[in-house]
Amino acid sequence: MLEVLVFACLQALAHSLQGADVVLSCSFIEEGGGMMGGSLFTRTPATLVLRDLVMTSDPSQDTVTPYNPPDTPNADDLIFEVTVLSVEIPEAESLLHADCNEQEVVCELSRYVPRGTEPDALPAHFISSIQIEGGGVGLTLVLQTISNEEAESNVPPLMQSKLQLPLSQWGTLLTEAVFVVFSRSPSLAAPLGDDALLDCGYRQKDTSQNQDVGLEWRWQYKGNGKRILEIKAQGVDSEEGTQVVHKEREGVSADSVLLIRDGNASLTMKKLKVSDEGTYICTISTGAFQTQQIIQLHITKPPNVFLTEKKVMFQDESPQKLSCHCERYYPLDVHVEWISQTPSETEAISLTEKASLSSHRQHSDGTFSLSSFLFIRPSEHPPGTVLTCRVSHFALQTPSDVSLTVDPPEPAGNYYWMVLATLILSALFLYQASR
Repeated sequence: MLEVLVFACLQALAHSLQGADVVLSCSFIEEGGGMMGGSLFTRTPATLVLRDLVMTSDPSQDTVTPYNPPDTPNADDLIFEVTVLSVEIPEAESLLHADCNEQEVVCELSRYVPRGTEPDALPAHFISSIQIEGGGVGLTLVLQTISNEEAESNVPPLMQSKLQLPLSQWGTLLTEAVFVVFSRSPSLAAPLGDDALLDCGYRQKDTSQNQDVGLEWRWQYKGNGKRILEIKAQGVDSEEGTQVVHKEREGVSADSVLLIRDGNASLTMKKLKVSDEGTYICTISTGAFQTQQIIQLHITKPPNVFLTEKKVMFQDESPQKLSCHCERYYPLDVHVEWISQTPSETEAISLTEKASLSSHRQHSDGTFSLSSFLFIRPSEHPPGTVLTCRVSHFALQTPSDVSLTVDPPEPAGNYYWMVLATLILSALFLYQASR
C-alpha cells in the first residue's frame, strides 16, 4: 500500500496554505525482463516532493512544516524535487488534506520520452500519475530535469545510481512540472437519463493560444472499447479552424474554444444510457507532450419500491402473503429486508431469513427489477404489528421503506351475517333456477 506523507496535518481544514511542500511516497516503475515467470515491471520506492505548491486560500505559517532533505545525500535514493510554479495544479489542497482525511494517495513515476526526442536526450523527462482514492483530484505530470545553478563548478555532482543523472547538493533530482493533465472528478456517478460533464483539462508551461491541441475521448467497459470523440483544435491565428475528426456517440461534445483558451477538455454527454457506463480516457496532445487522465462514469437509477398489498387482516389462522417490489433500478445489486414491530415489543425483529426472492428481471433500457415475498401468520403478528420492507441500493442515500399495519379482524357478528346472507342468496338462486 502506498501512502501520502505530509509533514503535518492541518490544524483546521478551513485554513488552507499557500506555497506548501507536499511529499508523496511513490513507486518508480521500469520495464522488467519478464523472463522465467518474472514480472514485466519492476517497482522501486521513490519520493516526490512538490515544492511550494500554490494554494488558493491565505497562508497559515504554523500548520505545515517545509520539506527538509536528508542530512547526508545518498546516490541510491530516488527523490524527485519538483518546482510547480510555472504550471498550475488544480485543487492542490486535496493533496495536502489527504493525510488528515485518511485518504490514500497512489503515486507512480516512470521515464517519459517526448515526441520528437531520443530516449537518452537531455534534459530528461519523467511522468508521474497521482490519484487520491476515495475522491479528489487526479493528476498526470510531465517532469523535466533542471540544472542546479548553485552547485560549485569544481565539485563533481553526485550521480543517482539508477538514473545516472546528477543530483543536487542535498541529494534530490531537481525537476520542474512542464505539463499536467488533470480531472477534478476522476469518479462520477450520474442518474440515468440525465446529462453529465466529464471533467478533464491541462496546463502547460509557456503555453500559447496559437498552438494546436489534439483531444481524444475513449470509452472502455468489460473488455470492449471505442473512440467516441476526437478533435483537432487549431490555434487562434489558424485559418483551418477546429476539425472534429471522429464522433461515435450522438449527444457528446467538447468546446474547442475553451480547449485552446482555458485548457478545458471536458466532455459533455446528453441523456445518459446504461450503456454509457465505463472508463473514459481523456488524452491531450500538444507540442511534444501527450498524456491522459482516466475518469470512471457510473450510471445510477434508484428503485421504485412498493407493496402489492394495501392492508393485512386475519379472519382465521391462515397465513397471508406479502409482496415487495423493487422496480427499474441500476446497478444490479440491491438488498431487501423485512422488519416486524409488534405493539408489545420495544425492538423490531428481522424477518429477512424467512423471505424469498424472485430472479432479477432486466428491462430493455438496462435497468433491473426484483420482488421479495414473505408469508406471515396471525399468531406471530397480532393487530397493530407494523411490517416494513426496507430496500438498500447504491442510488439511494438512505434505505427506502414501505410499511403496512396489521388491522384487527372484522367483528364476528358482521362476519357471520355476511356468510349467512351469501348462503341465502345462493339458495334463492338455485330455487329460481330449478323452477
